[in-house]
Amino acid sequence: MTTHSDERPTRSVSRPVEPTRSPSGVLIGSATCPNCATDRQRGDVHRCAAPDLVALPAAAVKLLDAVRSAGGYPLIVGGAVRDALATRSTPVAPKDIDIEVFGVDTLDQLRPHLAAVARVDDAGASFGILVATAGGLDFDISVAGEQPTPAGEAAAFARRDFTVNALGWDPSTSELIDVWGGATDLDHGILQHVGPSFPDDALRPLRAAQFVARFGWMVADETINACWKMRDLYDTLPSSRVWGEWKKLATRGIYISRALTMLEQTGWLDHFPALAATRDAEQDPTWHPEGDVLTHLGLSADVAAAAAAADQLPAEQRLLAVLGALVHDVGKPFVTTTHDNGRVTSHGHESVGDPVAQDFLTGIGSPHVTRDRIGGLVAEHMCHVSTIGKPTKSAVRRLVRRLDERSGLTIHDWARVVDADVAGRGPSASGPVSGPWVELATEVGPKPRKSLLTGHHLMSLGYKPGPAFKDIIKAAVDAQDNGEFDDEAGAIAWFVAQEVPHVS
Repeated sequence: MTTHSDERPTRSVSRPVEPTRSPSGVLIGSATCPNCATDRQRGDVHRCAAPDLVALPAAAVKLLDAVRSAGGYPLIVGGAVRDALATRSTPVAPKDIDIEVFGVDTLDQLRPHLAAVARVDDAGASFGILVATAGGLDFDISVAGEQPTPAGEAAAFARRDFTVNALGWDPSTSELIDVWGGATDLDHGILQHVGPSFPDDALRPLRAAQFVARFGWMVADETINACWKMRDLYDTLPSSRVWGEWKKLATRGIYISRALTMLEQTGWLDHFPALAATRDAEQDPTWHPEGDVLTHLGLSADVAAAAAAADQLPAEQRLLAVLGALVHDVGKPFVTTTHDNGRVTSHGHESVGDPVAQDFLTGIGSPHVTRDRIGGLVAEHMCHVSTIGKPTKSAVRRLVRRLDERSGLTIHDWARVVDADVAGRGPSASGPVSGPWVELATEVGPKPRKSLLTGHHLMSLGYKPGPAFKDIIKAAVDAQDNGEFDDEAGAIAWFVAQEVPHVS
């Protein structure tokens, strides 16, 4: 198990004053509901009219009816309610909906009724969740184990993680349900845990980081402390759950640097050694006035995330851009040298960083293809530096081929990370540098050409197939990318000129 110092990190961000807690950690104090302007006490069940708050598609209506047919009383809870409140001026249809069912004791009571209207997956049953899919939507359905009474609702919402997620909407009465002042905290941009049950799930500090990345919320001091006390629980988490939070952070997040700060404040950054090693890692201030490597990585990831969101990139491309930017310089701590004249260099950090980045991604449960691609981005993110002026076609061809060999990376994947690197240097950062490379790649072809010289050509010239064919074809590809020939006749002429001896 990972061990840690008991000293809290010193980096901090300003946070507003948070509500008071009882000695047992329960939130107390007043909160004003932004939906109805009522002053109420945290911990008391508050209901107020919120007609059509959550847009329910036909599939959701059928699923709710199925729950009722099983004798349950369903409430929409969590993210769908939170996001509906946050986007009331510009409503957004939910992509997934969490349903908590009151008045039934087990998932088995619900399963046959749900199966009549949706495809039901038991994968989450060990966590007390049935996953139902219908109409292109995913529904996480759990049993509250309580009756649909104010006392039952208070008990159920007390078990949720953060106040902004401890929100419900009753589709039967069209009422917002808020026990812990989550609507108030959402309105103020504050993330804080509900109460003493917070440590029940070791994933919650990572969920906090993911929410910070997505929404930019400030984290209450007591929640920072609660996460700090949970830091030794990380080793109990399966990598699949860890990856789920990192994937959301990268594919939905905008404020990546804030999430890094939150991880550092809570001691959880130490669980990711590749990132933790960049803390206080020196950089040459001429090129990096923003500070240490960790600061640079956070700023670069912010740039990549903002650009990916603006361009509405598909999730996989956004994942590569954000995580690629986040880890592109993780090799620096291993090769950085401070010279007598004060200059700081990190020669070769891109090649060193490739396996370091892949180790980080392995540790957080990333799929192999994603690891290989991001490792390729790290390995190639400096290749443009050695080119003065516009790159040559041969340089672009070689880059495109090397990228493609890393599980199908494209020049555009590379460009996003390179430009995020340049822009992630604070206000004095220069503009994008990838343009000439992308333009030339478009001209020569965004995918590498197959070898114009083939084994059939070699056999037609009297050569017998064997291990040497592989080396010959590789040399031919290099010559082809260098522009020494551009058709089959030229490829054959090139080979003949090599005067390769026949092997009997």
